[in-house]
Amino acid sequence: MAKSLGVGGATPEQALAQLSVMNADIAPLAQSEFEQRVARACQSMTELGIDAIYLNAGTNLYYFTGMRWYPSERMVGALLMASGELHFIGPAFEESTLRQYMLLAGQFHGWQEHESPYALCAQLLADKGLSSGVIGLDEAAPFFITHGLQQAAAGARWVNADVISAACRQIKSSAELALMQRAKDMTLAVHKAVASILRPGISTLEVERFIDQAHRAVGASGSSFCIVLFGVASSFPHGVKEPQILQDNDWVLIDTGCRLQGYNSDITRSYAYGEINERQRQAFNAERDAQLAAFNAAQIGAPCGAPDDAARRVLAEHGFSGDYSLPGLPHRTGHGCGLDIHEWPYLVKGDTTPLASGMVFSNEPMLVLPGEFGVRLEDHFYMTEDGPRWFTQPSPSLENPFGL
Repeated sequence: MAKSLGVGGATPEQALAQLSVMNADIAPLAQSEFEQRVARACQSMTELGIDAIYLNAGTNLYYFTGMRWYPSERMVGALLMASGELHFIGPAFEESTLRQYMLLAGQFHGWQEHESPYALCAQLLADKGLSSGVIGLDEAAPFFITHGLQQAAAGARWVNADVISAACRQIKSSAELALMQRAKDMTLAVHKAVASILRPGISTLEVERFIDQAHRAVGASGSSFCIVLFGVASSFPHGVKEPQILQDNDWVLIDTGCRLQGYNSDITRSYAYGEINERQRQAFNAERDAQLAAFNAAQIGAPCGAPDDAARRVLAEHGFSGDYSLPGLPHRTGHGCGLDIHEWPYLVKGDTTPLASGMVFSNEPMLVLPGEFGVRLEDHFYMTEDGPRWFTQPSPSLENPFGL
């Protein structure tokens, strides 16, 4: 009976010794990258009649301003005016630290602990003559912030800022694509390493720890997430509660990623540990064909739903469900990826967003066989004027899942 090449045979120490730092030559994003993003946002705001947008701490604030700050109960953010003016808002006691993260020029406005940051923001809008203006609100801001702002500036017309943020962020620049390419190269190297250390009796927890070590060995700060599933547990798309122990002839599904300057990788591999049976081969081939069909359907101007439709048609041709029922594909075919691991747009049935150059997607039309196993082959691609391009080459076969 055939086996999957590259699976098993090495110790963790041997596998780690084969890895080396892969991102030493990567420079930080240039200030001009953020300036261009602000310029695009301001142009869109003018076209849409939006006077300003509030960007909350998190990925939107970083994307437009270069300020890295994680959201908490204390409001930290920025008002970006359609004119291009930037006004940073944060706790007064954090000013000296926040200024270190202010990559772009702007005014800082601090609030004391007993004061309302929402009133401060409302006053800034009033000072700019925007008390009754149209203000975009960061779609990722938590309710307590959105509610506070809307109450403090009740005369303004608040709208969803995703008409700006999504429109800008879903089209990646060459610099963003380069960062994502390297992050994905790093994670694929980790996938090859972890496959080599599998042995009977190893636990999913041990594998997760190794994957984190391996991501550090290639230059990341560790895994940004990790899903390791053996046997029947692999039929649960995002895992099960309890850890598992690898047995001879088990099925393996590993989904993991890392971040490089905030940009995410996210790759899944599925293969056999031990002898391959015909049911596994049939399912793997169906999944591989569905993934390729989705890729080929991703053409400039086509709707984002087209790759999902194509994947389901192929699964149906292989004898599986063509909708969400099982055995079949229970979720969308793919998601956008960038600073957020799941972001706009989505490869899902009925999505009419036209595919455009610079968009990035996961391609993972997972085939779930309840009570047996699940096959997810996940690679990402980006759109060019000539069609889709893979970041990482898909798994070629069950016998040789890493193309060794």
